[in-house]
Amino acid sequence: YAYDALEPYIDARTMEIHYDKHHRAYFTNLVNAIKGTPMESMEIEEILKTVSTRGDAVRNKGGGYYNHMLFWNNLSKSSQGPSEQLKMALEKTFGSFDKFKELFNNAAKTRFGSGWAWLYLNSEKVLAVSSTPNQDNTLMDLSPVKGTPLLTLDVWEHAYYLKYQNKRAEYIDAFWSIINWEEVDRRYQTALSGI
Repeated sequence: YAYDALEPYIDARTMEIHYDKHHRAYFTNLVNAIKGTPMESMEIEEILKTVSTRGDAVRNKGGGYYNHMLFWNNLSKSSQGPSEQLKMALEKTFGSFDKFKELFNNAAKTRFGSGWAWLYLNSEKVLAVSSTPNQDNTLMDLSPVKGTPLLTLDVWEHAYYLKYQNKRAEYIDAFWSIINWEEVDRRYQTALSGI
């Protein structure tokens, strides 16, 4: 989608810098870090599952690349809300959709420094919410929270500072208007089926 596709929630200039500078650098540096290794032919998810054996460059650049790809796919101007099945699962796990939203917001707001908030499906096929520092994610073998990522929010300052300055909470509130629930539902169904 275009840089201005998520206006007024995320401004075009932030999207341009975020994608062209930050994300592109993660991709380029990951390609350079795995060049000439067996990782060149591996899917990024497989690399991340054993990232503790791959070194800091692969951890940071691979995490940055993957997390941003998921983040871009989690965004859409035509946010419709979760499917009935996912909504029911969220309500069963968290008590209500509003309680899920509160927990997710809190994970994003309380992440000290840079990182990501996550909705993920754990190994018991139960929905969970958490956050990770820096470019870590729930796929990584070294992460204290593990599972299949479904929804993520980038809470690094570069994701929101041009529009929201130091008001991370306003950025988090705006996020709910641009979630691509179709993508979250697709990821949820895939994770449930184990594909």
